[in-house]
Formats: sequence, structure tokens, C-alpha cells
Amino acid sequence: MKEELIQLLFEKSFQYNTEPVFKLASGKSSHYYINCKPVTLSPRGMYLIGHLVFDAVSDLDISGVGGLTFGADPIAMAAAFVSELRNKPFKAFSIRKTQKDHGIIKWIEGDLAADNHVAIVEDVATTGGSTIKAIERARAEGLVIDRVVVLVDRMEGGIDHIRNHVPDVVSIVNREDLMTHYHAREKQTP
Repeated sequence: MKEELIQLLFEKSFQYNTEPVFKLASGKSSHYYINCKPVTLSPRGMYLIGHLVFDAVSDLDISGVGGLTFGADPIAMAAAFVSELRNKPFKAFSIRKTQKDHGIIKWIEGDLAADNHVAIVEDVATTGGSTIKAIERARAEGLVIDRVVVLVDRMEGGIDHIRNHVPDVVSIVNREDLMTHYHAREKQTP
């Protein structure tokens, strides 16, 4: 499944240029651009991601998976769906970018309670900033974070920054996996 996901991400989500032409959310320029949404929102991508993320947390006793909206939402939903299929159900949840200011003021949407153990999921980690925001907001709501699962690690230090907040961090795919496909394609092009 992982190899199929790498191929799908390479085809639909990954761009590379020899010049750093892609502006990132951090403001930096990069040779790489990875937009996972075409894959995380596709039927096959959801299937693969749901199974791979479930496998990445199946050894934990957690109540939910989620992360900062919008990037983490389809990942969390796919994993929660697979968790039911695999008879080890956990819930999906979403962490708001801005705190709800009406009704019950909170960061988290989903059916979780304080002291529930969860995994935070992220689509792409560069500096780790958005994942750390998600961790802080989940903790502010009383959740206990057992693991962070990153779909694509850009290998630019983000995982190390995240580990300063949650020691147990895993990635499903990294930039080198995608560059291996890029170089293989380049060799095949006449």
C-alpha cells in the first residue's frame, strides 16, 4: 500500500523544480511543492491513507485521531473509517484554526472528552509549526497525545521540532521517497 500511495502522491501532489520557485506557508522558497489534498480527497487515496494511518496507530489504545483543519481532516476521517472496519474503532476529530467564539467556546470538533488519548495527524510537515499548534490546542482541551503521524515529511526539520512536544512521531512517506520516483522517471525520459 505504501508504494502505491507514494506513486499516487508523486503523480497528483508533488512538484519539483531545480530552482526554488515554490513559496511555502513559512514564507521560505523551496524546490519542492507537496499539496496532498488531490490524494487525501480521492477515493483511492482515502483508502490507502486510511489503512496506512490505522496501521501506524493500531498498537495504541486511543479514542481518536485528528489534527488542524483542513489538511488533517480527510486523513483522520479515512483512518477512523478503517478503524471500524478493523474492529478497533476510534473517532475522527478536527482542530479549528480559530477558536469558536459562540456557543461552547472550544478548539476541537468531535466526540471526545478531556483525558482521552489521541493521535495527531498532519498531511505535510515542513517546520512542524501547524502540527505543534494542533498539539497545543488539543492539550488545551485536555487531550493526551500518544503519537503524531505525518503523511509526508519534507525532511526539513519539522519532525525534530514536533518531537520536542510529542516524542513519538512517525511519517508514512518522506521527500526522499518522492524524489526516488522523480529520478526514476528522469532516467526513463529520453
